[in-house]
Amino acid sequence: MKTKDLIADLAARFEQPDFTPTRQAGLARLAAFSDRAGDVYDRCRNYDLGPEFRANVSALSPWIRHRVITETEVLEAALRVHDFKKAERFVHEVFWRTYFKGWLEQHPTVWPAYQAGLRRQLKSLEKDRRLAAYYGEAIAGETGIDCVDAWAEELVTTGYLHNHARMWFASIWIFTLRLPWELGADFFLRHLIDGDPASNTLAWRWVAGIQTKGRPYIARVSNISKFTNGRFCPTHQITTNVTPIDDASDHLRKRLPDAAAPADVPNEFLLVVTEDDMQIVDALPHAPVATIGALATTGRSPLPIAELAQRFASGAMQDACGGTVVINQNAWANEIIEACERYQTKTVVTGYAPIGPTATALAEAHPDLTAAGINLIQVRRSFDTIAWPHATKGFFAMKKAVPSVLEKLGITH
Repeated sequence: MKTKDLIADLAARFEQPDFTPTRQAGLARLAAFSDRAGDVYDRCRNYDLGPEFRANVSALSPWIRHRVITETEVLEAALRVHDFKKAERFVHEVFWRTYFKGWLEQHPTVWPAYQAGLRRQLKSLEKDRRLAAYYGEAIAGETGIDCVDAWAEELVTTGYLHNHARMWFASIWIFTLRLPWELGADFFLRHLIDGDPASNTLAWRWVAGIQTKGRPYIARVSNISKFTNGRFCPTHQITTNVTPIDDASDHLRKRLPDAAAPADVPNEFLLVVTEDDMQIVDALPHAPVATIGALATTGRSPLPIAELAQRFASGAMQDACGGTVVINQNAWANEIIEACERYQTKTVVTGYAPIGPTATALAEAHPDLTAAGINLIQVRRSFDTIAWPHATKGFFAMKKAVPSVLEKLGITH
């Protein structure tokens, strides 16, 4: 079938993802999509056909981001149906998320620099009424640019955007609306149900021309018109003659932090499930004496987090462990210490927390846990341990290493 006919077929096929925050729903979406992870995805993935027509993309990111389902499960499902060559595009997309996490782990000053920049820009909103007005119009979907306004509304009402739309939106936000990129990244992170500190921050830096210095992503009318299948055509509304954002900060690469392997886990421990890995129990050699859940969703931003984003994380947590959920990020230490006393253990195991709110919450709790004689063990999955070292510079090194990473993980391809 010709690509244009295939797109026409997909554009007429109502398929709005069911973003129910459960493992069952994630696995159902994976099963429904896996047949399309080959040629259909390769040819059609870049088309944003609208929120009700997602047959051309996986829409698995909310479950993968929280590891309600894992990257390994997704890759195995795709490669059971397609050989590696046919599914290569989809496999690489899965590894993009891995690349972002690995790169940020090796450049740990980027996240706090973004947070500091965001705080400065939020203060600017208090002082600059014109900036505040433009910002308010952008997040309310009232800029007068149809595509941007539609995407802002879709983000707020669904908690999700097609990846191509995220790139276009970010480019127009930065270069046409001339709004600070940190405020745009924050807008996304507060609303996306798949909001990920690494992917979101580095993607906005890339669009701005910071991540790959001097090489911004430019949204173009022809590209938007083609890949929205004619839904939008912002002629004379967007800027294409752009100047990359200048950021002189030099974030030096550091070695990956040490972490425990699953084999290092002792026989008796309290398991703390976080929103960065809700299936970590499946990677451990022993069952815990008890399980509690700890949420850090509110740590994404100084501003309130959207209800949809909070609801997905908390719902997935309840589905994952059904235990006590520590809602207040500031109370982690007390809750964990009380749980250790209740279950008579001095060992806490949790999934390795990559840079972001969960890692911050664990770091803040660590001194109190140590003072209480509690040993905190962060377990890093083999997937991350094998793949992250390839996230040093650009994505090419990761892409080149994908076959060997799959082989080391025992994923048939």
